Amino acid sequence: VQLQASGGGAVQAGGSLRLSCEASRSIFSFDVMGWYRQSPGKERSSVAAITRYGTTNYTDSVKGRFTVSRDNAKNTWYLQMTSLKLEDTAVYYCNGAGFLGTYWGQGTLVTVSS
Repeated sequence: VQLQASGGGAVQAGGSLRLSCEASRSIFSFDVMGWYRQSPGKERSSVAAITRYGTTNYTDSVKGRFTVSRDNAKNTWYLQMTSLKLEDTAVYYCNGAGFLGTYWGQGTLVTVSS
């Protein structure tokens, strides 16, 4: 299974970006589809996730600003990021976990500037 993350880029504080993670097979094979991020000098941490049943969860710092969603037909899940802050700058990784194992995308860089 391969995951292809895309959508990162440079944006000013307060702006928006949408990240995409396209899987090489049906996302019904995943129990949880998520997004993680890693800033320089910090550990990779969970940002948001959506389960196969549509349940979502978010780390506190992004609640109300980020939305995770999926499109089963496109085998893709998304992270819509709004009201971006400087501290959201990181490499964002998508993650899919299910009975086939746990898989990571290659990471996409999000840079938020003032």
